[in-house]
Amino acid sequence: MGEMPTGPSGFARILVIEDDPDIRDVIRMHLEKEQFAVATAESGLQGLALAQGQPCTLVILDLGLPGVDGLEICRQLSALTPRPLILILTARSAEIDRVRGLDSGADDYVVKPFSMLELVARVRALLRRPPLAVEQCGDGAARTVAVGSLLIDRWERCAKLGARRIELTTKEFDLLLWFGRHPQRVFSRAELLDAVWGTGYEGYEHTVNSHLNRLRAKIEHDPTHPAMLVTVRGGGYKLVPPALEPMSASLMPPGPPSADGP
Repeated sequence: MGEMPTGPSGFARILVIEDDPDIRDVIRMHLEKEQFAVATAESGLQGLALAQGQPCTLVILDLGLPGVDGLEICRQLSALTPRPLILILTARSAEIDRVRGLDSGADDYVVKPFSMLELVARVRALLRRPPLAVEQCGDGAARTVAVGSLLIDRWERCAKLGARRIELTTKEFDLLLWFGRHPQRVFSRAELLDAVWGTGYEGYEHTVNSHLNRLRAKIEHDPTHPAMLVTVRGGGYKLVPPALEPMSASLMPPGPPSADGP
């Protein structure tokens, strides 16, 4: 993919990954009409290579691609740095398929068949979204967020609990970062959904539950009795700063000689 031109639409570069040439061309034409810079790919692997070769602002990804599963392509796209926004296209109308797409890192979805007006509106809405999930650390932003013994690294998009490194998926990281920025503050599932996933996901609060459960499995000593990501009855959830681990006795500096010594 060569250097893509940019237009007045926020200099957004959009990559369309769609195997159907008619749908792909129609999407491209409508986006270019809106002054977006557009690149296209006919397969998931080709699209992934294009996204890796030159960062794009947003990817429109058809989940029903031949060959490599669209959900796997979605996961790999969401792991890129900088991470693009991801809008999935799916003919799968079952709720569980949409949830799997969101859990794989997608930011929004459109179910086929769809109108181009709806698709362009969804694209614009994603580009207007506050950049929590795709933020990059600039010169004036701290690399890490420390909450007790929990250290959240925004460059590597991982966390450390004491000396233990914790690998996180895209949304797991975004959710933990949100809690880390607001320790001890209680958030409802709807508030977390809006803050991390964005508006337009009303009714999908159960995806917050699944991410919380996975986070607890990774950071809690006993996920069945969480001490950090705790449930506040009637309120929601909050992050309790984990205590700093005391220094091991073997690492502590020697004390003064005993007065009873020789």
